[in-house]
Amino acid sequence: MAGPTLVIDLAGPPPSTRSNEFGALIRGLSTHFERTRRGYFDIGVPVERLSIAARRALDPGETDDRPFLVHLMGPGFGDESLFEAEHADEAVIEAALGFKPTHAVNVSAGRNQDIDHVATALLTAAIIDVLGGVVKAELPVGQERVIAGLPGVLGLVDDGYPTMLGTAAFLRAWVERPGFRLLK
Repeated sequence: MAGPTLVIDLAGPPPSTRSNEFGALIRGLSTHFERTRRGYFDIGVPVERLSIAARRALDPGETDDRPFLVHLMGPGFGDESLFEAEHADEAVIEAALGFKPTHAVNVSAGRNQDIDHVATALLTAAIIDVLGGVVKAELPVGQERVIAGLPGVLGLVDDGYPTMLGTAAFLRAWVERPGFRLLK
C-alpha cells in the first residue's frame, strides 16, 4: 500500500462474536467493500464516517472516500508466515506489552495524503474499540514530544526505532495534535 500502516497486536484470537462485530464495523464504514477471505478486507471509507477530525484534514479537491486494506492475521485467519515474520524480533515490544501476540490486525492506507494518516489512525481506533488489543505505532522523527502526556499511552520502546504502544484513546488524542503524522 502507498500510505501508512498501523498494527494492532492481540493476545489471542478474537472470539467469533467479536470477529463478526469486526466484519460488521468494516462493512458499515465502507462504501466499497470486498472480503477476499476471512478477516481480509479491501475497503473504501468516507472520512466523515470516521469523525469530524478526519473531515477537517481533507484537502480541498480530495475525494473523501479513502482506500484501505484491513486484515486480521494469525492462526485460523491466514497470513501466518507474515505474522510470524513481522513479530519475530520483538522481545522488547513483547516485554512492554506484557504478552506475546498471537494475532494482529494490519490497517494499511492506499494513499499517503495528510488525510490518510488521520483516517488510518481513526479507523484503527474504531477497530480497537471492537477487537481490543494494543496499537503499535512507529514514530517519525520528533513525534515523541508530540505524543508526550497523551491519554492511552501504554509505553514507548526503542528497539532501533521508537514505537509507541497505545489504546484507541491514544490514537484519537494524537490526531488532534498539531504535527500529527504516522510513519509511512
